[in-house]
Amino acid sequence: GQTYAQLTTSGSSTNKAEALSSAHAHIPHAGSGAGAAGLRGGRGLARPGCSSSDEVRTLSGSMSPGLKSNPDLHPCKPGQKFRAALLRCRSPTAAAGILSFGNVLNYMDRYTVAGKTSVSAVLHRDNSSPLSPFSTVFICSFMVAAPIFGYLGDRFNRKVILSCGIFFWSIVTLSSSFIGKEYYWLFVLSRGLVGIGESSYSSISPTIIGDLFTNNSRTTMLSIFYLAIPLGSGLGYILGSSAKVAAGDWHWALRVSPVLGITAGTLILVFVPEPKRGSADQVGGRIKSRTSWFCDMKALAKNRSYVFSSLASAAVSFATGAFGMWIPLYLTRAQMVQKTAEACTKEICSSTDSLIFGAITCVTGLLGVVIGAATTRLCRQKTERADPLVCAVSMLGSAIFICLIFVVAKKSIVGAYVCIFIGETLLFLNWAITADILMFVVIPTRRATAVAFQSFTSHLLGDAGSPYLIGLISDGLQENYTTSTLWRFLSLGYALMLCPFIIVLGGMFFLVTALFFLDDREKAEKQ
Repeated sequence: GQTYAQLTTSGSSTNKAEALSSAHAHIPHAGSGAGAAGLRGGRGLARPGCSSSDEVRTLSGSMSPGLKSNPDLHPCKPGQKFRAALLRCRSPTAAAGILSFGNVLNYMDRYTVAGKTSVSAVLHRDNSSPLSPFSTVFICSFMVAAPIFGYLGDRFNRKVILSCGIFFWSIVTLSSSFIGKEYYWLFVLSRGLVGIGESSYSSISPTIIGDLFTNNSRTTMLSIFYLAIPLGSGLGYILGSSAKVAAGDWHWALRVSPVLGITAGTLILVFVPEPKRGSADQVGGRIKSRTSWFCDMKALAKNRSYVFSSLASAAVSFATGAFGMWIPLYLTRAQMVQKTAEACTKEICSSTDSLIFGAITCVTGLLGVVIGAATTRLCRQKTERADPLVCAVSMLGSAIFICLIFVVAKKSIVGAYVCIFIGETLLFLNWAITADILMFVVIPTRRATAVAFQSFTSHLLGDAGSPYLIGLISDGLQENYTTSTLWRFLSLGYALMLCPFIIVLGGMFFLVTALFFLDDREKAEKQ
């Protein structure tokens, strides 16, 4: 306070210069709270040891000449100017935006294959379960690699791991676009490698946001980040279905996201900081050492809020995985029953249902995440258990409208789309909130491991097997009526009816999470 008073009241330039030198001496060392923030932001004071001119801007905003005599100041070199400008761009908000952009690309690439409904025909595979091999191999490799990257993310530089992961899957995806139909096995292998690359991103990036923000700000930023799940999935459908029609070759659908992915990886390396673990929660300075991996796993297994919210997340993944693969085909069969559409026998078919479903997924994802964040912030004023309770109510409501899809689809496609719209909006409410629950009940030094194993559980019990399981049930039901258009439609609908029951089970898991949430959050804060 005394130094600041000297800067604002001193009459002469010499006094201001002396006060400014004194102010430099009173600035905390870089890396400590306020001092580090001031030096990083580049606002108010010039960077110590570097002056771009003979004048330095003081705290009051005036220009103070006559500092040439200070030996600590010297003209900035071009590289130093660029580095200072770069540091000013590395704000937490910009970092969250870049990470969200990378997450959009992650899911866009993942669901591009789902939008190419003719890929199995091109590769001469069985058409009864057209997309299951690709999605199953991808998800299996994803969930196996996630725990490894969770371990690395808690112990090493996270943004380097993120960049390497996104570069890896981008290169593999681009290379797979040149694989011919005679090398079907190689294409399946490439999807497995893409899963490994994407698992690094999904496991680590939320923890960086968790260390840059806290409380309601963290909820907002995680909501934006997880908006990428429905938004990227919808864009993947649109890209996959439109690229193969526009270009006449489904391979072109795999040549867009890699270019954007390499761009995102570069932006992460340049503009995303590596915050100290726990810095947003003001515990970074108290973290002296990390526990072992076995100790982390033991603590997570005893964390009841984490366990039950992970099981609930698996229920969401089960439904979204099955829906993403089968709903467009189900709606196509519904139109065939209504005799408003005919079966496509061409190699490249117009995928209107995939385009509409993708657009609905984008819009419902936006609405769901925004409504979820706003509702949670409002309900926190009423109860501290708002996070799991909002998730539970949204899932139970979603199950009702998803059941109605299979009731109205036979008579009205528009009615089915309305039910899909409402059901998906309610289902997408909890993506960001689930991640926020994890941030509250898990300490910073094991969050990457927690995110990774939550992903592992979600995929193992969810979308790793749900598309294939739905396909098996549908094929079993229509085994004796393979020529009946009506029965092919009904059998797939009966198989998909498993999804709302799983969603109700997930809602129950969130209700159980609400019982233990406050105790587990308090334990994490004390620890």
